[in-house]
Order: sequence, then structure tokens, then C-alpha cells
Amino acid sequence: MLAAMPPTPPSTPERDEARKRDRGDACPGALRLHAADDGRLARLRLPAGRLTAHQAETLAAAAETLGDGRISLTSRGNAELRGLTEECGAELAALLAEAGLLPSPTHERVRNIVASPGAGLDGLGGPEVQLWARELDALLCAEPWAAALSGRFLFVLDDGRADVAGLGGDVTLVAVDPSTAPDPGAAQEPGAAQEPGAAQEPGAAQEPDAARLYVGGRAWRVAGADAPRAALAAAGAFLDAARAAGTGAWRVRELPEGCAPDVAGALDRAGIAAEPVTPADSLMVYGPPLTPGPLGPTSLYVLAPLGRLTAAQLRALLPAEEVRLTPWRGAVVVGAEPSEDRLAALDSHGLITHPVSPWAGVSACTGRPGCAKSLADVRADAAPGSTRGLPVHYSGCERRCGHPHGTWVDVVATADGAYLVDGAPTPRTALPDAVTTARTTR
Repeated sequence: MLAAMPPTPPSTPERDEARKRDRGDACPGALRLHAADDGRLARLRLPAGRLTAHQAETLAAAAETLGDGRISLTSRGNAELRGLTEECGAELAALLAEAGLLPSPTHERVRNIVASPGAGLDGLGGPEVQLWARELDALLCAEPWAAALSGRFLFVLDDGRADVAGLGGDVTLVAVDPSTAPDPGAAQEPGAAQEPGAAQEPGAAQEPDAARLYVGGRAWRVAGADAPRAALAAAGAFLDAARAAGTGAWRVRELPEGCAPDVAGALDRAGIAAEPVTPADSLMVYGPPLTPGPLGPTSLYVLAPLGRLTAAQLRALLPAEEVRLTPWRGAVVVGAEPSEDRLAALDSHGLITHPVSPWAGVSACTGRPGCAKSLADVRADAAPGSTRGLPVHYSGCERRCGHPHGTWVDVVATADGAYLVDGAPTPRTALPDAVTTARTTR
């Protein structure tokens, strides 16, 4: 069921973020490796989570030969390699560049683009927003000024089914009915209430006819053909506002009062026709994430246990036309007939292929021994607790790295060897029952 929500989705506060930044963004990337207790960490931005078959094989090989043999999936559909040696940076960069995973060394950390991963595959949602993602990525990489964006700045592209619209994007595009597209030659009444996009034939790839652009609690209607350029213009407006504010803001929500981005002005300067949407009519809708199993006639969806794939599990997804990593730490396999045999084979590799799996919706941070700040080996302690209900995230400390967006069961390790489950002290041995209760009673 879809539910109405404010123009800017209520985001979970970043518990370790300050409103005034006195340092640069140290977010890791593919070239800027982060030093962790288990070795170096590389974070690869994958716009729309997209991997070709060759890129998936390259990622698996890099994990095996340079890292710990695993690929961690992030809440933005990106990928992380861990356990890397200090000397492997040049070799890793060469591997990624050869596979087309490093199109711009100067912009590689700003390519944070989440898109509806089921777009064009299952007949739900609207047009193929994957086209937006590819165009926006190319536009970002082509603009020198875009490299100044934080590695945490997020673009969200929703195909109208509302599965990713609520992920707290700094710039969010939502495909809408073409009848609401602005007519550059005629004035229109702003704001019919948005509805999720109409169904289309599975596999039909077309450019969206219209979009709503959401930034900082306001919305504008633009033509679908202009949507990627509109998103880029909005990002530029944010950078202008952040410089004027002088607070070092990395995200739109960090801008102080009175320093809202001049999105309308940026769109006008870019020559993009846009109609403002009234606050009363700018409500988004939000819907559930994909569930594991068949996804249309030629695709399927699986989840990675605790958000990690082994190299063997990633290879098990092949052959495929492409693989789309999702912000729910799963993978859409495009061009794979979702037969019982194929799903059974993936299940035998330890992948989550059914929505009633007790591990569906369960994630965890790195924990010990990989993270020096963690108070526990949360991956070893994680317990699903239920086959349904809210997502669960296990955190090794109060920073809660990698937590889901929105509402989740919050399991946090404490210094005495126990946990807090939604704030309630809980012994490690009582986690399954406590998590079951929390997942199903809220």
C-alpha cells in the first residue's frame, strides 16, 4: 500500500553528523582508500547499481585477488571491497578503469545515483528511469564544478512506483504522468496530486515524459527529456547555497535556515522549462522495496545475507544481461529466466530468494574485527528474529553505520557485551526473541 508523505521524506537523523562542517569530506572512494582494522576499504559508486556481466566478474576477481573475497553492498546500491593491502591502489584502479567502472577519476566519489531497480522489468512503475541515471552520470562527470559535491550527496530517481523516493535524496526525480509535463508555450495550473506511474510492458525502455524534481521541501515539474539536466542544475544550486552559507554543508538538509538553493533560478539559467508545484500538491508517495523472487518474465531479485556477497555468490548471478545492486542490499539479475531451478541454484549459494526468509531485511555494519570502533562482532551475533515485519540493523557502536533509511529495528552493541534493542537493554542470548517482538509489534 502507498501512503502520502511530506515533500521531503522524513529522514533518519545522521547521528554522527554536525550541522557545521569544519573539515573536508573524507568519504572513501575507489581511489581514496580508507584505513580500517581489516585493511584498506574501497567504495565503488555504481550509478543505478548497474554492473555489466564483465564488470561483475571484474568486481569478483578484485575481491578475491586484492581483498577479503567479499563485496559489501551499501544502502545506496554501491559496492565496497575490504581487506585491501596498502600497495594495491594502482592495481585496483587499473582493473576498475579497464572494466569501465572508473569513468572519471576526479568525479568518482560524487556518482551517488539510486534508481528504481525494477524499472522496465516487471510492468510496475513508470518509464525506464535507468536512462535518466546514465545521462545524469555522464553530465556529472563532464562538469568540472560537480567534483566539488560531497561524496555523500545523493541523487534519487524513482520510476513512479515510489520504492526509492523515500530514501532521503538531496535531489529526487519522480516519473509522473505525461499529462502533467510543463508546456513551454502555455501556462498551466500547478499541481495535480501525484500518482504512481502507470504500468508498462515489461522490458519496455523509453524516456520518461515528465518528472517532478524535489529539492529541500519544494517541487517543480519538468519534461522527462530535461530531467537529468534539471537534477544537475539543482546540484549546482546547492553548491552555490553551501558556499554562501559558509557552513561546509555536504547535504541539502544541512543548509542553515534562509539558505535554500535557488533551484528555480538554476533551472531558468539552464533553459529548462519548469512549473512550481504547490505545497499542497507536492506530496510524494512511498511504497515498499522489491521482494526477493521472480521480477517479471526475464528477471529475478535476490538479497545478500547481511548485505555481503562472496565472489562466488556474485558470479552465481551470471550469466545475465546486467546486474543492478539495490539500496536494500540485493541484486536484480536482468535477463535471467526466474525458473524454479535458477532460484534453487541461487538459494544453494546462500542467497535469499524468497520474501519469507527470516534473513530478508536484516543488515549489519562491519563490526569486529574489521572496525576499531565496534564493540562486538555483530555479524556473528545477528539473529533474524522473524520472517516478517520491520527491517533490522545491527550496529557495533552508536554511529550506526549503514543503517536503513526510515524506520527500522535498531540493535546496537554496548560496552558490557550486551545490546540495546530499540533502546531496551538486551543480553546477547535474548536477541532472537527481542528482535522478533520489535519487528512485529511496531
